Amino acid sequence: MPASTLRTVGLLVVASLGVAFAHTPTWATDVLPTASLPSIFNGRDLTGWQVPPEPYWKVVDGVLVGQSDDAKQGSMLYTEQAYGDLVVEGEVRFGGDIDSGIMVRKPELQLQIGVSRSLKRDMTCSFYTGKYPEEARAPRAAELLKAGEWNRIRLEAKGDTFTVWLNGEQVSQYKNATYAEPGPIGLQIHRGVMMKVEFRDLRALAL
Repeated sequence: MPASTLRTVGLLVVASLGVAFAHTPTWATDVLPTASLPSIFNGRDLTGWQVPPEPYWKVVDGVLVGQSDDAKQGSMLYTEQAYGDLVVEGEVRFGGDIDSGIMVRKPELQLQIGVSRSLKRDMTCSFYTGKYPEEARAPRAAELLKAGEWNRIRLEAKGDTFTVWLNGEQVSQYKNATYAEPGPIGLQIHRGVMMKVEFRDLRALAL
């Protein structure tokens, strides 16, 4: 093969590798890969969770389902274990005008899933602190979110820094020393909304 042809092939291989690496999920090279995170949902029942009095949480075919009824009451489902520094990850599926979230630490910090009641638009992967600070928002989430399909969310809390990935891409990072104490992981059904949200492959690791 002529030297010029070899050089061309070599350049094409390098370019192909560059594209492949550019599309590798951010956490694929993390020191804490998904498989190393212990499961916090067994796919059969709510063992390991503090079951609330509202009958809004159930397990269906290996999926954790949160669904309100005509009363539109709110409900929270919390883990029995409290976490300080942690990584929590899982898949979520929803559609339409739902308002949910993942809660960590004390005082409670919410990672929004779905539509904000106040802003009237989807704020998935942004942090809610009683408002949505600009520096806590996830502007790229809209382009990565797959409506009505399974989406993988990872939240890492280390000290005062909270980092979020959506479907393998980092979409937000928020620093706030207020949310410092260990607390359970919480999942939300917002009051006043007819909604259904589904979770699966929920995992968490205390750091």
